[in-house]
Amino acid sequence: MKQLILVRHAKSEWGEEWLKDIDRPLSERGYRDAYILSEWFFKNHEIPKKLISSDATRALSTALIFARSFNYPANEIKVDPKIYECNVKTFKEIISQIENSLEYVMMFGHNPGITNLVNELNDGLDFDNIPTCGIISIQFDIKSWKDIHTKKGKINIQQFPKEFNK
Repeated sequence: MKQLILVRHAKSEWGEEWLKDIDRPLSERGYRDAYILSEWFFKNHEIPKKLISSDATRALSTALIFARSFNYPANEIKVDPKIYECNVKTFKEIISQIENSLEYVMMFGHNPGITNLVNELNDGLDFDNIPTCGIISIQFDIKSWKDIHTKKGKINIQQFPKEFNK
């Protein structure tokens, strides 16, 4: 059994026109949402054995906040530049290279890749848009990460920031 938890980076700041997209930081709301969702996850779910993040500032900042909430060593976050702006095919290639001893992995990335991947892998729900800092966990009845196939996963966690901002 394998479980893949996908987290779209938290809300980013758009204020600086000269800033490259990859370098955009989190907004105030993004920081707040990342702390709220990471603490919720920590209190309610098993902590992933591995965190993997895009190298974009907003994704890595989100991953670092989750790591702090989990008491997970920041230097053990695997940073993979291929996640930035990747498509479903690239995501699946990255996933297929995860060590099989790791049953429970969390990845931090971007849209449209995250939404497209969730829709590709699960056999139930289709999402128009995974919101910023949204968490989707998909469980697979497989022994190897290489065996992830289209529409074979079951969503077992679905949590979005709007649930906490009421």
